[in-house]
Amino acid sequence: MATNTNDFWDALTDLAKEKNINMEVLIETIENSLLIACKNNYGKADNAEVTIDKATGEYHVYLAKTVVDEVKDSVEEISLTEAHNIDGKLQVGDIVKVEVKSKDFGRIAATAAKNTITQKIREEERKVLYEEYYELQHKVVTGVVTRFSGNNIHVNLGKLEGFLAESEQVKGEYYKPQDRIKVYIVEVKTSNKGPRILVSRTHPELVKKLFEEEVSEVREGIVEIKAISREAGSRTKIAVWSNDEDVDPVGACVGQNGARVNAIVNELRGEKIDIVEWDENPAYLIENALSPAKVVAVVADADEKSARVVVPDYQLSLAIGKEGQNARLAARLTNFKIDIKSETQAREAGDFLDYEEDYDDDEYYDEDEYYDDEEYTDEDYEESEEASEESSEEE
Repeated sequence: MATNTNDFWDALTDLAKEKNINMEVLIETIENSLLIACKNNYGKADNAEVTIDKATGEYHVYLAKTVVDEVKDSVEEISLTEAHNIDGKLQVGDIVKVEVKSKDFGRIAATAAKNTITQKIREEERKVLYEEYYELQHKVVTGVVTRFSGNNIHVNLGKLEGFLAESEQVKGEYYKPQDRIKVYIVEVKTSNKGPRILVSRTHPELVKKLFEEEVSEVREGIVEIKAISREAGSRTKIAVWSNDEDVDPVGACVGQNGARVNAIVNELRGEKIDIVEWDENPAYLIENALSPAKVVAVVADADEKSARVVVPDYQLSLAIGKEGQNARLAARLTNFKIDIKSETQAREAGDFLDYEEDYDDDEYYDEDEYYDDEEYTDEDYEESEEASEESSEEE
């Protein structure tokens, strides 16, 4: 029996397009649901067959029955007399397809078939969304703050919401509904309720991806970000390298009048960014990483991943940084344990006895510009050095 299903088929086709679901999957699901309905209605469906016209959605359900003289199983057998009503040439032992009217299926069987189709549509929709957002994993996207659950934030990413946990938020950043923010997609996971997207504002890769967006040389691979260390909301250091000798990697990232780096700083709501040049020589890299402080000498042990650094006396607090931050970030950036001493401390310790001071006073960095006129005592230095060492060991 042919069944007119044009309205149903049109609706199903529109749904498949809207949800980006493969129509072949839905057709297979309908076939399976009708087989399940047969089984629920007749107790078995081993001899059932479903055909669907993919163009119109017209479907037929058949039971393959064996022609017999005496029917003992009406599901699998048909009498010779009934068989002749279908085809007069049939004989005992022949197999004949008998069409089943699906509207004769019981309510329970029909409900089960409907539920199967509905469940499959949901599964396919989740699968499509998962695959779509999985491709965005480890990328930066723009979202809109929608709601709060405790201290956690839900961010609308288009078709799905991202989950910004309190631990992935930058301290001091506050949001309100409808705020637009850029987030880094840390992970896309499957769950019973569909894809779950975990996003971050603190991940170091967020800064890297923002540079890829803002700096064409980074995006095109001319300039590489070799290393990055970050204390979210406060300061980030990145080490950059150019694959083209005619391109200054630091200058490319800074941009004309600081336009490029300032755009990223604004996106990070004022987080300071130090851009230094990468060097394969660890001593030079460590010297660069301690910027903006000047360095007199560096002795690096590549095997031990440790380095001794001497800086001018007036640069010690700048090299260490506020609460040891500059030294700590430099250690993470270079993956070296860094021991910083002033010239006086180095002499007293018997280290670096012979060096010449060739620093021009005019090049002296104003510490107030960076560290709010905070002075560091030897005790402060020792505490900062210990923090730097612990941080390096953790790395």
